[in-house]
Amino acid sequence: MSLLTTLSATEIPSDRLLLRKAHETDREGLVELLTDPEVRAYLGGPRPRDDVERYFDAVGIAGATGRPGSYVIADNPTNRLIGTLMLDRRSADRPGHITEDGEELELSYVLRRSAWGAGLAFEAATAALRAAAGELPDQPVLIVTQTANERSLKLAARLGFRRESTFEEFGAEQTLGTALLSSFTS
Repeated sequence: MSLLTTLSATEIPSDRLLLRKAHETDREGLVELLTDPEVRAYLGGPRPRDDVERYFDAVGIAGATGRPGSYVIADNPTNRLIGTLMLDRRSADRPGHITEDGEELELSYVLRRSAWGAGLAFEAATAALRAAAGELPDQPVLIVTQTANERSLKLAARLGFRRESTFEEFGAEQTLGTALLSSFTS
């Protein structure tokens, strides 16, 4: 586990969204994210609902976003969960790095199908990266997505990530994109 820091903010607001820690009322939305075949199409497929329920029974809903840099993406007016976002360190023992030591910041996110196509992933990612740019020293940020996930590749480009390389992980080709944290200062 990395000793390097990540984003410490517990809440990050944007125009339409609030990135926050998970509440018990988020349970069904979190279960949906992990069991929906379309949401999980490029993430190893859906997990069995019973396994997901047992996991949340064991760790609690707060455990879903307990780590620094881990958030529920909630709709501002309703506070309803629409997805999750994480800005964490990519483990050095995994493929896909641009530095010799690894442990770069990595952005990942997932949204419920009902939130697709409205620019909400872009808004959430931008808010998190701006908060990180204001809190952390300038450094590279990674985004890794399955190369077959064209929508995610387009979002990465729209955010300003540039394609660095591809590699094999989880039985599929992955694309590694990078950006400097300083490029997200507001």
